[in-house]
Formats: sequence, C-alpha cells, structure tokens
Amino acid sequence: MSSSSPTKRILSGVQPTGQLHLGNYLGAVRNWVAEQHHYESFFCVVDLHALTVPQEPAELRQATRRTAALYLASGIDPQVAVVFVQSHVPAHTELTWLFNCLVPTNWLERMIQFKEKATKLGSEVSVGLFDYPILQAADILLYQPHLVPVGEDQRQHLELTRDIARRFNDRFGETLRVPEADIRKEGARVMSLQDGTAKMSKSDPSDLSRINLLDSPDRLREKIKKAKSDPIMGLRFDPERPEATNLLTVYQLLSGLERDAVEKRFAEVGFGKFKPELAELLIEYLRPIRDRYDAIVGETGYLDGILRDGAERASAVASATLGLVREKLGLLPPF
Repeated sequence: MSSSSPTKRILSGVQPTGQLHLGNYLGAVRNWVAEQHHYESFFCVVDLHALTVPQEPAELRQATRRTAALYLASGIDPQVAVVFVQSHVPAHTELTWLFNCLVPTNWLERMIQFKEKATKLGSEVSVGLFDYPILQAADILLYQPHLVPVGEDQRQHLELTRDIARRFNDRFGETLRVPEADIRKEGARVMSLQDGTAKMSKSDPSDLSRINLLDSPDRLREKIKKAKSDPIMGLRFDPERPEATNLLTVYQLLSGLERDAVEKRFAEVGFGKFKPELAELLIEYLRPIRDRYDAIVGETGYLDGILRDGAERASAVASATLGLVREKLGLLPPF
C-alpha cells in the first residue's frame, strides 16, 4: 500500500447540488467534525458527480463554493483536514478510465440507484450516470482510506469499490487498500418534514421538506410550523406516527437529551406547543454555522486559498496512488 501512516485515513464527500440540509449535517458532516482529529481526513466536494444529470453552469459553480464554505462553517478545520474540490484533482478522472477497462459491465447493471434514477430520467439518462459508481470508486481508492463513512443507501456502492480493489490486487498484486464501511445509525436518516417515511433530500421539489443549514430564522419557523403532523395529543416515538417520530428525533439530536427524556418532556402536549420550541432550538443550533459561513464568504480570497491548498495536498496523495496503478498496468511513465 502507498500509505504507511499509523493514523487511519478517512474520506468522504457530498455533491454540490442544492443546499446542505440538516440530514446531511446530522448524518455526516457533524461526525466528520468530531472525528477529524482522530483520522487523517479528506473531505471532497464531488462536483463531477453532479454532472451526471443536467446542471446550470453558474449555479453549479456557486453551489460548489457554498458547499465547501459550509464544510468549514460546520467546523472542518483546513489546517487539520484536507478540503478540496473533486475536479481540481485530475487523477480522479484518469483512474476512472483505468477502472473502466477493468470492471465488467454487469457489475454496474446491478446497481440499484442507477435503475431508480434512470427510470426518472428516461431518455435523458447519460453514460456518466451509469458509470458514476466507477468514478466513486476512484474517488475513494485514490486516497487509500481505511474507512469510508456511508449511509445505508451507499452500502452497495462501497461494496463495488471493495470489489474493484480486490480485483485489481488479484490481477496485479497488492496495490489498493480495501476500505471498510463506517455506517452510522443515529441521525443517519433524518426524514422529510412533509413525509415522515421519506428521507430528507436535496432533490425533493418542495423546499418545505427540508431544513437547509442556511435557512433564515423566519424561514425555519415557517418550515417547522408547516411540517406534517397528526391530531393525536401527546408526542412519542412511534413507528405508526412517522412525522412525530421524525420531529422528536430532530429535537433529540439537537438537544443532546436522551430519547426517554425527550418523550417524557412532550408526552402531554400537542404539536402546537412542541413546534415553536423545536423551531427555536433549530434557530439557535444553526446560528453559529450561519455566522461562520457569512464570515468565510465575506473574506476575499480566503475560500479560494483553502481550496487551492486542499487540491495540492490531495493531489500529492492521489498522484502517488495513480502512479502505482499506471505502473502495474504497464503504462509508460510521463517524461
């Protein structure tokens, strides 16, 4: 393996489509912040993945910067972790092509998420959408990570990544680390405000379905007020009451209280009393993130410098892995 550091390495990232929301934060980013001092951490804005569906160019550039700034505003320390934009490290696309020449097409044909997205896009489905699990594998394996934090919905993609690493190693000798999945349970599935059975999503057409990290206080109050509820007095965690369970879960995760304490607190009240309290908790919880975000984007050149430095640090690691792969495949080194 190319990495001999005794500190375990971790890599993760999100697409810059839409805005980061509370589900992204509680399910992923908050964990990154807590663990960045315990791992050699690489956090990427995966803008190339966003191109698998049509994007408006100016919005994509803006969203890429916004996502990177929110990483920092959420508490990622660029002096500790590497924060970079995927397309700024050309090794990602080169390794993708090399893997394309190694992976059988039937490995991709069985990917569940492709089937679901292809059904929605119809004739607009692209080769990139079909192939993006290979790009994802390249994203991961370039950095030789020990762990990859993923949600349940990404487990199949990580298994494909592990299969690719094993296939390469079997054919060409030990070269790529086979990473382990770090699957989080608590907070991993914050649900839609409009449908307690559906995951909170950036792609939902209704902005009322999600809590964006940059929502204003008034917008947060409006969203919580309009969140779907039920007429039953007394709130509790109950699979038969998905909306009540979802809002109580959000309260639990933000307040730090135990599940039993949250349920006891609201056992005798309805949504009319609970929702304003949840809204104010959300406002105060997100206020520091909004304030830091404003400071980051307001400082001319600061974010660009962080991303430039991150791309250089990421490229140093990625290029070393790519060089090993090229050598094993028999490609002539560049002069």
